[in-house]
Amino acid sequence: MTLLDWTIIGCYFLFASFIAVYYYRRASQNTTEFFLGGHQMPWWLAGISMVATTFAADTPLAVTELVAQNGIAGNWLWWNFALGGMLTVFFFARLWRRCGIQTDVEFVEYRYSGRAAAWLRGIKAMYFGLLMNVVIIGWVSLAMETVIEILMPDLTLFGHEAFTFGPIEVSSALAIVAALVVLVSVYALLSGLWGVAVTDVVQFVLAMGGCILMAILVLRDPAVGGIAGLKAQLPAETFRFLPTLGGSVEAAGVLALSVPAFIAFIGMQWWSSWYPGSEPGGGGYVAQRMLGTPDERGSMFAALLYTIAHYCIRPWPWILVALAALVLYPDLTDSRAGFVLVMRDILPAGVLGLMVAAFLAAFMSTVSTQLNWGVSYLINDGWRRFIQRDRSERYYVGLSRLFTVLLGGVSIIVATRLNSISEAWTLILTASAGLGLVLILRWYWWRVNAWSELTATLVPIAMVTLQLLGVPVPGLEAPFPNNLFIVVAVTTACWLAVTYLTAPTDPQVLNRFYASVRPAGPGWHPVAGLHPDIRPAESVIQMARHWLAGVILVYSSLFGTGYILMGRTLPGLLCMCLIAGSASYLWWALGHRQPA
Repeated sequence: MTLLDWTIIGCYFLFASFIAVYYYRRASQNTTEFFLGGHQMPWWLAGISMVATTFAADTPLAVTELVAQNGIAGNWLWWNFALGGMLTVFFFARLWRRCGIQTDVEFVEYRYSGRAAAWLRGIKAMYFGLLMNVVIIGWVSLAMETVIEILMPDLTLFGHEAFTFGPIEVSSALAIVAALVVLVSVYALLSGLWGVAVTDVVQFVLAMGGCILMAILVLRDPAVGGIAGLKAQLPAETFRFLPTLGGSVEAAGVLALSVPAFIAFIGMQWWSSWYPGSEPGGGGYVAQRMLGTPDERGSMFAALLYTIAHYCIRPWPWILVALAALVLYPDLTDSRAGFVLVMRDILPAGVLGLMVAAFLAAFMSTVSTQLNWGVSYLINDGWRRFIQRDRSERYYVGLSRLFTVLLGGVSIIVATRLNSISEAWTLILTASAGLGLVLILRWYWWRVNAWSELTATLVPIAMVTLQLLGVPVPGLEAPFPNNLFIVVAVTTACWLAVTYLTAPTDPQVLNRFYASVRPAGPGWHPVAGLHPDIRPAESVIQMARHWLAGVILVYSSLFGTGYILMGRTLPGLLCMCLIAGSASYLWWALGHRQPA
């Protein structure tokens, strides 16, 4: 790290600080401004902000690990979520914006009624706003600590390699990460969603620009020898884009899937399980950004931009660096470190500073969104709903800023207690299996009630908890994703039984929801019959056609880019034809769509 590198990093921090101060007055007006940007965020800003949030410091490292273990096809661990992402674009984005709510947790009492709805709202506010949030921030903090330790192996602060606070030991690298979290907390509490989103745009451009430049430079390295050199030095199966059917998950990971695993993984996971940023039906910070747009059209285009950029623009620079790392560092014990080692060994002065700034930008983008989004749950759906209802907007904004600092502090403590959560994603997906179906059907079936969602939330968590405690649960001993079959089946059976054994949502709530949201499909027929003057903007069949075109667009773009990069011109051109056809259809269909 040279003086030029540190200067570039310093300039980035000055910019982030300026944005925070610039948007302070606007964010101070009320909680709608603080959490939703006053519903005035342009769709492109909301969409890029979503993508920037999912580009955390750990993401390129995780992709490097996936490629090292299972080749390019290992990325199907997250590529399959594109199916659910497009579902959000065409089936849910407009509906979210019509609700006029502040958080997706508030939706619970907008859609359901009774004491069960209140309990569900409070449980989700604490579970997602506090528990899941601090774990996510703690994980990305550990990833940032890894980056710092590799780039600065002799780092000490005040002459110490680590600090001890009672039972907690903090390395010098993690102490720097803690300081970064404090800094992010400050600009998140000052600027609200507008400042977070504007900073996200710069962070995303910086992070993607750095990764693309890094991919170009490492391919030019003589030891790598470009794409031809990669192909000559790595096994041919490393470059497969699709999983191989056959073999066992235990022996070959995701690259070789058994038929049941393929069905569970490709055909079930994306709609059945909740995962941050890929919630079935939309949710979390994705819903927050959609709710922050001026209208339902903006909400849909924000989600569309996010899905395309997330799956088509981001992956290939990371994958190319990951492949080069396999050539340059074939004997790495921790394959994730390969990405950072390429940074350290390949990038010249100035470019290294740019790339470190890009990693800092990615880290800060994720943390700032997690803080703003998580605090929106704790304030709007926790404190304001259950503790103090009738205070001034100034009071709630001030409390939001206090909670931002506290949440950042708790996240740092959690980071010190985490050793390794490399399998955490499978745990999260398993502990939410079956919930996704309720999150989808609550928009399109009037009979789903608060008890349905509460049951679907708690049953898979209970099953996984029992398994972790050593209590045998039939079917759960199977490896992921095969265990999804039993969890989804049990969860679905439980919530369907509870649905029919409990009373429906209050008719007044159902009528209000239908009149304002106007969901399509036969699932609302009993309620729709009471409102003959209300017609959904689109039919389920129309939305399904748009969804299919969107899926073709995303996967054609993803594979087409890969084929061209790998020198496979013919399949690349075929993918380009599919891109042109699906994009033209969507342009025509959305442009000629009747206004709502």
